[in-house]
Amino acid sequence: MPILASRLDPATPDFAANAARMRERLAEVQRLQAAVVAESASKRARFEQRGQLLPRERVARLLDRDSPFLELSSLAGLGMHDDDGQDSVLGGGSIVGIGSVAGKRVLVSASDSGIKGGTVPPMGLKKALRAQELALENKLPLVHLVESGGANLLYQAEIFVDGGRTFANQARLSAAGIPQIAVVHGASTAGGAYLPGLSDYVVLVRGRSSIYLAGPPLVKAAIGEEADEETLGGAEMHAGVTGLGEYLAEDDGHAIALARDLLDKLPWDVMPPPAPSVGPRYAAEELLGVVPADERTPYDVREVIARLVDSSDFLDFKASYGADTVCGHARLHGHAVGLIGNNGPIQPQGSTKAAQFIQLCDQSGTPLVFLQNTTGYMVGAAAEQAGAIKHGSKMIQAVANARVPKFTIVLGGSFGAGNYGMCGRGFDPRFIFAWPTARTAVMGGAQAAMVMDIVNRAKLQRAGQPVDDAALAKMSDGLRRRLDAESGALFGTARLWDDGIIDPRDTRRVLGLCLDLAAEAARRTLRPNTFGVARM
Repeated sequence: MPILASRLDPATPDFAANAARMRERLAEVQRLQAAVVAESASKRARFEQRGQLLPRERVARLLDRDSPFLELSSLAGLGMHDDDGQDSVLGGGSIVGIGSVAGKRVLVSASDSGIKGGTVPPMGLKKALRAQELALENKLPLVHLVESGGANLLYQAEIFVDGGRTFANQARLSAAGIPQIAVVHGASTAGGAYLPGLSDYVVLVRGRSSIYLAGPPLVKAAIGEEADEETLGGAEMHAGVTGLGEYLAEDDGHAIALARDLLDKLPWDVMPPPAPSVGPRYAAEELLGVVPADERTPYDVREVIARLVDSSDFLDFKASYGADTVCGHARLHGHAVGLIGNNGPIQPQGSTKAAQFIQLCDQSGTPLVFLQNTTGYMVGAAAEQAGAIKHGSKMIQAVANARVPKFTIVLGGSFGAGNYGMCGRGFDPRFIFAWPTARTAVMGGAQAAMVMDIVNRAKLQRAGQPVDDAALAKMSDGLRRRLDAESGALFGTARLWDDGIIDPRDTRRVLGLCLDLAAEAARRTLRPNTFGVARM
C-alpha cells in the first residue's frame, strides 16, 4: 500500500509555534461561538416564565440523544448590522445544522428567539437560503423550529426581495418530495406566516403559537376591526377552524415529541451503519501544528492528507508532474475519494494535471475533496508563455462541470483565481469549511499594497507631478491593512463564504459525515410531484 511517510516532528520548536498560533485562532472562534449561545441563554428567565424551552434546548430535545450535530454558519453576520463582533454576537439569529431525529438524518433550522426575538437580519436570510439549498441537494427532511418576529425592518431593503426565495424554495422542496415540518413555538407572523403555510406538516403549541398576516394593531388601523391574537391566528383557531395546523401540543416539549413521532412514522430511510474504515496512522492532534505560524513558509499538504485518510494510504497521481499541485486517490471513512491539494501556486502543468484528475474522478463517480492553500495561478512571463490562462481555464472548467459531490476545506491561503480552480464558494461545493488559518482574497494585502504603490507612482510620473513617498506609503499601508482584515477566516465565515470554521482536529469527522450525506442522497429515491403539497 502507498502509505504516506510523515516528516512532521511534533517535538520541534517550529511545530510548537505552529500549534500555539492555531490554538490562539481557534480559541477566538470558540469564544465568539460561546458568545452567541450566552446571548440567547441570557433570556432564560423570560422563557421559563412563559413555560418555554430555550431555542438550543428545543434543538437538543429534537435530536436523538448522544447523536452528533453538525452546526453550520454559527458566526453568520459577525461584525455586520446589529452584530458588533465583540459583545453582541448574534449568529445570524438562527441555529442551523444536520443531525439525527428518530434515526433519520435531517436538517434543522431553528429561530434563535433568545436573540432579538428571532428576527431575521440580512445574513440570517442568507443562512436560511443556504439551509434550504443543503436540504434539497442532500435530500434531507427539513425541520423548522419557529419563533420569530420576522424580518428585521431596519434592514428591509436588504431582506425583502430575496426573502421571497425562501418561500419559493419551500414550494420546490415539497414538490421534490422532501418533507418539511414546522413546529411553531411562538410568533410566525406577517410574511413569516407563509413558513408554516408552505410546510408539509405543522405542529402548534396551545396558547403560544400565533400565525397571522396582520396583528391586532394593523387590523384595527387597516379595516377598523377589533380582534385579539387568538381570534386572528391562535393555535386552537388554526387547529380547529382553518386547518393550518395538523397537530396541537400543550407545550414546547410536547410539540417536539410530536415532531419526532411524525418523523418516526414517515417512511424515510434510516441512517445506515457507518462503512468500516481504519483511522489514519498519525494523530489528529498533530493537525494543529501542520500550518506554519509564518504564512509565507511552505508546507507539504500530504502531511494533512496523512492525518485525514484511512490508514494514511494515498495513491499519488502524477507525483513528478506539476508537483506543486497534489492529486491522488484514497479512502476516507470507507468512502473512495479523490483529493487535490496545493504545495504552492498552481503552475500550468498543475492545472492540466488537476483537470485530468477531476475528469477521471467524474468518470468513475469518485467524490472530490479540495484542500486549499494557494497564492493562486502562477504569474510571470514563463507561466504566461507556458499557457497559464489556457491550462488554468481547463482546470476551472473541470471543477465547474464535474458532476460528483465536491467538498472543500480552506486550510490557509485561498487567493485569486486559485479560489476558483480549487472549488471555492462560487463553484458550489456540496460543503465548504475553513480552518482558523484560512485567508480568502483576490490577493494578499502586501501584494495589493505594492501594486497600488507602483500604479500610483507611474500615474504621478506620467502627469509630471512630484512623488510624495510618505503619502504613497500611507495609502499603500491602508490598503494592506484593509485587505489583511478582509481576508481572515472570521470575515469570510460572517459572509457565508464557508459553512463554518472547524477545529482542524475535527476535519476527518466532518468530511466523513459529509461523504455519508452525499452517499445517502445518491441512493435515496424521492417521490416528486408537480406543485408540492397544498394545505387543505
